[in-house]
Amino acid sequence: MELLDKLNWRYAAKAMNGKVVPQEKIDHILEAARLAPTSSGLQPFEILVVKNQEIKEKIKPVAWNQSVVTDCSHLLVFAAWDTYTEERINYMFDLTNEIRGFKNEGWENYRQMLLSAYPQKDAEVNFTHAAKQAYIAFGLAIAAAAYEGVDATPMEGFDADAVDEILGLRAKGLRSAILLPIGYRDAENDWLAPLVKVRKSTDDLVTVIE
Repeated sequence: MELLDKLNWRYAAKAMNGKVVPQEKIDHILEAARLAPTSSGLQPFEILVVKNQEIKEKIKPVAWNQSVVTDCSHLLVFAAWDTYTEERINYMFDLTNEIRGFKNEGWENYRQMLLSAYPQKDAEVNFTHAAKQAYIAFGLAIAAAAYEGVDATPMEGFDADAVDEILGLRAKGLRSAILLPIGYRDAENDWLAPLVKVRKSTDDLVTVIE
């Protein structure tokens, strides 16, 4: 119930007060994202943690001038792989074998199946798939932030190409998927803060098929 209480407390803060979030809380939020499940365990994304105020100032104009970009403590940028490559797939499979300390025939067959499928697909299709995996981690980061009593504002309203250029993502084989400013709400200056959370009822949202 504690997590549900925290999720009821959270909202997408429209104004933040610039207060710095303790590093321990940031670490917990990032760890939750790192532990997120992803398709085939490939984790096809990276998370950039922007603390540099000058860079945040550059991003703000290409993010609809939303104040949380510059008034947040940390700006998390979830950047997905621009495509799947043999090198990237092999790295994750080799890492699995290294950590587990053994090879499994079924697992190696699965590796070959992915190698024969993903790298041959259109890069845009692969990016879309990778971005969906980033969103899973993104969701867990939001939940973890709420659990830590920290505000997090999901942001799709930004020029991805411009953010990619500012952060040099394309050279790393990455493309920005979504932004997550982390910080503390400025309730006095946030029009959304006093409003009641609105969600569909469980009956409207959930259908049970027995």
